[in-house]
Amino acid sequence: MTDSVVLFDEIKTAGGQRFGVATLNAPASLNSLSVAMVRLLTPKLREWAADADIVGVVMQAAGEKAFCAGGDLRQLYQTLLDCGPERNEYAERFFGEEYELDDLIHNFPKPFLCWGHGIVMGGGIGLIAGASHRVVTLQSRLAMPEINIGLYPDVGGSWFLRRMPGRVGLFLALTAANFNASDAMFCGLADVLVPQEKKPQVLDAIASTQWTGDAKSDRAQLSRILAKAGEGTEAPPSKVREHFDAINALMAGDDLLDIAKRLRALESDDAWLQTAAKTFVKGAPSSAALSFELWQRVHRMSLAEVFRLEYWASLGFCAHKDFAEGIRAVLVDKDRNPKWNPATIEEITPAFIADHLRERGAMAPELAALV
Repeated sequence: MTDSVVLFDEIKTAGGQRFGVATLNAPASLNSLSVAMVRLLTPKLREWAADADIVGVVMQAAGEKAFCAGGDLRQLYQTLLDCGPERNEYAERFFGEEYELDDLIHNFPKPFLCWGHGIVMGGGIGLIAGASHRVVTLQSRLAMPEINIGLYPDVGGSWFLRRMPGRVGLFLALTAANFNASDAMFCGLADVLVPQEKKPQVLDAIASTQWTGDAKSDRAQLSRILAKAGEGTEAPPSKVREHFDAINALMAGDDLLDIAKRLRALESDDAWLQTAAKTFVKGAPSSAALSFELWQRVHRMSLAEVFRLEYWASLGFCAHKDFAEGIRAVLVDKDRNPKWNPATIEEITPAFIADHLRERGAMAPELAALV
């Protein structure tokens, strides 16, 4: 079974109960999340949630480079070319099932440890965001890079980016800025920094602990184990914290054109901030416009409402041309020279935004059932 894209195992603990272990197993693709992975993970997580002898779950990934670099878009890309603006049943399944899995993790009834080592981007952040215990390491490198491929930060991104301090979430959506472990903790996307070499110690501690089966006390116990493993670790400097005031100033107001003008005009001696602004300028205007529209819409929505809205938004992106063009430029031809349409934010109309967010057919049944 080692060729399976997800490996399942269990840790026997001192009291006789077990922790489920799910390992993403596609290191050659940086553990990009595929439909096959989702279809293995969702039923197994449901089984573990219902099993009284399973007292918690660990989600990790094979290899040292990445927890999960995003969604596996290769098969989706072909369907975008084949279907164009017509109904895309593969896309309906792709997004409906991925968001169902993300929601399941957010609402998992037992301690859920996600080990976010290495690259954690896009769909990978969708997996880690909902876990009760989110570990980052000194090698963690995170981003929501969708503006580069003509998409927007989905997988619940509209929800968790909106809940970050100040306007940091909007900045990360519009600039695809990379951020580290300290940034992730400052933004509320991670809970604890643990050195990668301490991971065996954490797994051993899970095995040697007497778990109660009471989710609340078991979560507290897992937090203690992780805090001990992270003790004395020097956290890297946080660019987000350092530039927090500048980010809020750049992102201020309720008009995307004002924000765009500030980003286009930015001249900073800080390479991280300057790269973020340049990425925005090169990114898809449609992505920027929809990211901003969702930022404004979701403020008081529940997570389930956001997943349903994102489902329509994602199908809307599939029906328009920028998403396929972005995948072509970054992942297929790799010329990094996308031809966006519309070519500028100024050309985007309210009707264009509305067409991305309108309902296309029936809601995916797994998302319609979310509460």
